[in-house]
Amino acid sequence: MHRRLSEEKVFKDPVHNYIHVQDEVIWSLINTPEFQRLRRIRQLGTSYLTFHGAEHSRFSHSLGVYEITRRIISQFERSGYADWPQGDKLVALCAALLHDLGHGPFSHSIEEAFQMHHEDWTCKILLGDTEVSAILREVAPDFPEKVAAVIRKDYENPIVVNLVSSPLDADRMDYLLRDAYFTGVNYGTIDMDRILRMLRPFQGRVVVKESGMHAVEDYLMSRYQMYWQIYFHPVTRSSEIILRQILRRAKELYQNGYSFGFLPHPLPDLFEGNIGVADYLQLDEALMQTAFMQWTRESDELLRDLCSRFLNRKLYKYVELDTPELEMLEEIRESFTRVGLHPEYDMEIDFPTDLPYDVFRPDEGFRQKQILLLDRQERVREISEVSDIVRSISGLHRGKTHLYYPDNKLCAVMDRLPQKVARIFEQRN
Repeated sequence: MHRRLSEEKVFKDPVHNYIHVQDEVIWSLINTPEFQRLRRIRQLGTSYLTFHGAEHSRFSHSLGVYEITRRIISQFERSGYADWPQGDKLVALCAALLHDLGHGPFSHSIEEAFQMHHEDWTCKILLGDTEVSAILREVAPDFPEKVAAVIRKDYENPIVVNLVSSPLDADRMDYLLRDAYFTGVNYGTIDMDRILRMLRPFQGRVVVKESGMHAVEDYLMSRYQMYWQIYFHPVTRSSEIILRQILRRAKELYQNGYSFGFLPHPLPDLFEGNIGVADYLQLDEALMQTAFMQWTRESDELLRDLCSRFLNRKLYKYVELDTPELEMLEEIRESFTRVGLHPEYDMEIDFPTDLPYDVFRPDEGFRQKQILLLDRQERVREISEVSDIVRSISGLHRGKTHLYYPDNKLCAVMDRLPQKVARIFEQRN
């Protein structure tokens, strides 16, 4: 089944202006409970505590990724590129739409807390007893597996995977534009129209016409700036740390037999690590924040304090650590313990790192993860071989180490800390 809608459906979108839905399958998928749940999952996790406009959802982002993929495929079809497999169009569109279906509350933070991967949950939803899976099976019995294979990056046609997951894919282009728009910054502004016009399917890859190199340079620089100014903002990292600590403390208490005053389903299954698809789909940010609000009344002082901090934005302060201070970490932990602080919760070391773009490696497997330029003689070269700008930011792991801590607790015991430990916190932010 691949029927067209009798009348095209259109979503008004602040980033792409309009999102066009022309296929019955896509429209049906959008209206499933599993996809509608993404309205209740923020795209940027806890970043709304730093950038107040960052309230946009995984729902709107997923629609945006679908729209960019639709536009790329439409361009391929108009141009009549022989390397584009037209029979894979619906697979690509469905994978683009559903690629984030498995995200949990606060996105990546809950993944870190419970050692989960949203891609795994996406595939479980696609292949499980869900409305999404039933709609996909109406296309063909093996169609859910085809879409899941794109998510797993092992689909038989790598061009389809490239559209959804690559260094220059629809996912990255949408979240850079969308996140910049809702956080109110200009770093993520890219010439997407130019990039899309320059994309070509070529020998099993999506490549970029060499004349589009400068638009790709701007894209990679935008990504570089967005990571350091938005995604790795130290205040956002502080809120993520507190969120992870809440989840870790609640799980710790549950496993130790603590009697919660409020513990809604399916949190016990989550803490036990045996949550199924149907229960996982009950998790959203409304449920988690309701639990956090109720936990501000729990008898456990640590859980109560962490939840209050998160809900009321009383975040941890931080200091930047250089090599001499890093060598004192064990001494800092021991000093915290001696004065009655809890080093497992009252201090956390954070070292965010990002790889804006990796340098060229000759092996073919790695080449699938790089941006390739196509010149007029149909020769393919990796972009950092040609661009000085890309080469300057390629292969660089940049980051600063921060120590996060509750300022009010530290101030109360500062005069009891060893002088050389106390001195570290004198320039606190």
